Amino acid sequence: MSTVLPDDPLPQPRSGLLGAWDSFIGPGATAAENMLILTISIAGTILLFVYQANRQLNWTPLQVALVALLSLDLLGGVVANTTTATKRWYHRPGQTARDHLGFIAVHFIHLLLVAVLFRETDWGYFAVTYAYLMLAALVILRVPLYLQRPVAFSMYLGGVALGLYVLTPSLGLEWFLPVFYLKLLVSHLVVETPFAPGER
Repeated sequence: MSTVLPDDPLPQPRSGLLGAWDSFIGPGATAAENMLILTISIAGTILLFVYQANRQLNWTPLQVALVALLSLDLLGGVVANTTTATKRWYHRPGQTARDHLGFIAVHFIHLLLVAVLFRETDWGYFAVTYAYLMLAALVILRVPLYLQRPVAFSMYLGGVALGLYVLTPSLGLEWFLPVFYLKLLVSHLVVETPFAPGER
């Protein structure tokens, strides 16, 4: 059986470039966790480029570079934020609701770049999607812990509906809002018990 880790000492980030990676996804990640994060982010980005080429979207080099960065961050982030290493790191003792809100808040840049570069500076899109993000995060952080997961998924479904039926999806970026909200509202915010690697 796998064993629960919450009382084990939390590993500290290494030095140098490896330490920067540790501070990003959490120290102590296993080879399997690292492989999953990198495989999904890279493979997903390649598939997006294949999709873009087949759709002949005629993106500028700047748009292509931005899509690559967004997909690497968001696709890898959905996976990373559910691993034991990342859960332990971002929910370690001393982390507060303000810390989590700060992490969520800085992701305004993703929405801003999409609004400016893919939606002809659509300020309404930016305002609505960011307001929903912050409102949903506040709700998730304030509910009792036993309700946090179902509430997070409920707010996520609201975000998907917002992107599909209230706002016009961005051409070629139809995946963006669903993955964006999945990473932040579900993968990151939900507190879960981390488990050690081991056979079941």
